[in-house]
Amino acid sequence: MGRVHAFEFEDLKWFPRNLRNYATDFLRFGANRFDLYKPVISIIQKGIEHAGNNTIVDIASGGGGGLIKIASHLKETNPALKIILSDYYPNHAAFESTKRMMPETFEYVFESVDAMAVPPSLKGLRTQFLSFHHFRPEQAKAILQNAIDSQQPIAIFEGQQRNLKSMIPMLLSPFTVLFTTPFIRPFKFGRIVFTYLLPVLPLVIMWDGIISVLRTYTVEELNTMILELSHYDQFVWEVGIAKGQPVNVGYLLGVPRK
Repeated sequence: MGRVHAFEFEDLKWFPRNLRNYATDFLRFGANRFDLYKPVISIIQKGIEHAGNNTIVDIASGGGGGLIKIASHLKETNPALKIILSDYYPNHAAFESTKRMMPETFEYVFESVDAMAVPPSLKGLRTQFLSFHHFRPEQAKAILQNAIDSQQPIAIFEGQQRNLKSMIPMLLSPFTVLFTTPFIRPFKFGRIVFTYLLPVLPLVIMWDGIISVLRTYTVEELNTMILELSHYDQFVWEVGIAKGQPVNVGYLLGVPRK
């Protein structure tokens, strides 16, 4: 199927911050609970080695994704690991909750951070989990170009592909939201209200999930995108799909040539 860049509620400036945060909390819970990114730990480790400073700068962090599980895996061989959370719409409560779980590992940027113009002070492996599809092709290329211009390695990960197999869980996601909401922390009374009394969240998450599938870039599209970047040959690129359970993880890794 062709790529469709329809709107996601999470991207709309007028969308209430609390509802956006509840939605990203749901994604964070699922990613950590099911260890979605275990298949790409070796890819992340490779990027960290090229960063040279044991630091991950996570861009478009949302609610923190599956970074607790990711950190647990990486710290087995890299105990000095540091992860900096950032977002254009930072979920401060989620960031603080993640930091409390592993205070020696996590930091966060309080201010808004633009993925297309990352502050030079943030040095390390740039990562994006479940967020690259939010950007139109020219914006996506700007993200990669900014990494090249800054000579900082970058790793992109998506937990869905643009196919029917990925669409089915999104159609069923309202039931997942109804079942998992009581277990999401930190507890928020508003999350209960907008899940069970006014079921806005199940519908919003289903819609955004369906559109995420339709927006996701294929391996072929990512490879084409790379070739359109200025000085792309200054980096070594790897694009593929890592097999895993319950999902396969699409990835792009770009590291400066030594």
